[in-house]
Amino acid sequence: MNFSILLLTLNEEANLPACLAAVDWCDDIVVLDSFSSDSTLAIAEAAGARVYQRRFDHFAGQRNHALEQIEFKHEWILHLDADEIVTPELYAEIGQVIAEGCFDAFRIPSKTVFFGQWLRYSGMYPTYQVRLGHRDRLRFKQVGHGQREDLPAERVGTLTEPYLHYSFSKGLTEWFDKHNRYATDEARETVAALSAGHGLDWRGFWSRDRTRRRRALKALSLRLPFRPSLRFFYMYVLRRGFLDGRAGFTYCRLLAIYEYLIVLKTRELQVGQGPGSATGPRQA
Repeated sequence: MNFSILLLTLNEEANLPACLAAVDWCDDIVVLDSFSSDSTLAIAEAAGARVYQRRFDHFAGQRNHALEQIEFKHEWILHLDADEIVTPELYAEIGQVIAEGCFDAFRIPSKTVFFGQWLRYSGMYPTYQVRLGHRDRLRFKQVGHGQREDLPAERVGTLTEPYLHYSFSKGLTEWFDKHNRYATDEARETVAALSAGHGLDWRGFWSRDRTRRRRALKALSLRLPFRPSLRFFYMYVLRRGFLDGRAGFTYCRLLAIYEYLIVLKTRELQVGQGPGSATGPRQA
């Protein structure tokens, strides 16, 4: 059974050729671009994709805009980023589950690739995101720097075959730039959650649903001291990231740095000095 593909892009000339080559079987590829200044548009058009442009607000906004304003050829849509690769096994499984029609959307696991190596342990495999959905039923809401599905949990199924995520494909400089922006979004989300007094999902810690369990742990982490050190210990020791060798050690250190950025930016917002803060610096 056929399905459409929605690709979000911004200056993705380095990643887009491989991403598109992996889905050359698809007869309806839509690229929603955030006004790239490189050859992204030319690459997409040469591959036969339909190209649209919209100023980026956030991931949920981009995906929802496409779902509501663009006419897709097929009822089911696979949501991708340009640094992600669809495997033949995932393609086959998608065709099978949408033919069965039991759910409105599906979570898909991803394999993080770093320095040419799959991070089996430190990459937190399998981590799931909702990336496949019916065009009329799936919508997204923005949470932190990413998006979540706006659907009841019982309407979301889970696939077993992963896609490949090359999150470092543009180099470490771009990774740091991107995660600096992500840290700002996460800090704002942290301050909002703490200010609203949102409680913890205690049952979520023991849930058999991996996604619910991960979200409950993230909510708990907002309240813990020494978050960067705890993040490293959790990933490198408890999740056995050390089994990924040097790549695993480096990756765990990088995510601890990212966690520290979130802590610092959260503190900036709380004292009224960070981006998006409502007040100026406090008097000494």
